[in-house]
Amino acid sequence: MENSRGKNKGSVALNFRIYRILKRSDIAEVYAVAENKGKLDMFPALSIEINTSLDDFDNLHPEGSDLVIVPAIHNAENKTIIHWIQNQYERGATIVGICDGVWTLGYAGLLKNKHATGHWYSKEKLSNVFSDTIWIRNKRYVQDKNIITTTGVTASIPVSLALVESIAGTKKAKEMATELGVTHWDAHHNSEGFYLDWQQYITAAKNLIFFWNYERIGISMYEGMDEISLALVADAYSRTYRSKTVAITNGNRPVLTKSGIKFVSEMEEGEKIQIHSQIEIPKQKKAFDQLVHTLVEIEKKFGRTTKRFVATQIEFPID
Repeated sequence: MENSRGKNKGSVALNFRIYRILKRSDIAEVYAVAENKGKLDMFPALSIEINTSLDDFDNLHPEGSDLVIVPAIHNAENKTIIHWIQNQYERGATIVGICDGVWTLGYAGLLKNKHATGHWYSKEKLSNVFSDTIWIRNKRYVQDKNIITTTGVTASIPVSLALVESIAGTKKAKEMATELGVTHWDAHHNSEGFYLDWQQYITAAKNLIFFWNYERIGISMYEGMDEISLALVADAYSRTYRSKTVAITNGNRPVLTKSGIKFVSEMEEGEKIQIHSQIEIPKQKKAFDQLVHTLVEIEKKFGRTTKRFVATQIEFPID
């Protein structure tokens, strides 16, 4: 992957998913930013507190950022965010669209005549809406000059390591990969292996219909928690259509995680929510291993087809 600005240090503006890897690698000045400061509800689970707005970042760095990470945004056509991304691009930033974040890049006009990829489920619609983009299959991430796009949400880890490698070298990328429990981060990917078959459609329908079996799963939050493990666990359980995760903090106060992200309790003070089960995320367990363990637990709780359904959504290969 190219280092488009040729810098070893630089301002990096992003929302969340890649934040932790870049922050922990200590190769750049990293900001988690949003349109406005305050509580930000993420999809499909968890809430964080944002301390830097787009305007704040512009005031701090009028020269612009080196790298902008764009995750899937509820309103992909948000004019304020699109305008800000366009300005960063014009100032020379490399723009990275993670999963369905590619929609925002498309609406910003940044994919015209570019090679790009996206989540397997969105590919057909993406190719219809952005017909002037060259859509690539079987690549986990694709770079075309200073535009990078990825497949499903689990592609955020390998593309993060590729970015670390491009900025700081292979040694640093290997250090981060070891910490995460990842053995490789190349772009190879079998997009054709991800699709919803009739069994998964039936499972999804049943899981939605049988709402009385819906489970609310609490995740115990603690200071210094690993954000990637947390995000992967919450994401997986919240895609079963049978459960939703709720962040639980001591006294419902915000919790500062390992890389400085402030997670907000999703239970109001004094509020009583029935928690069917509670998850503890071990401090020492690597993020990749935690995801594999979570999928095993989902299979135990809800069956193998639900596990396959979740893995298909996040584009994570399983046996």
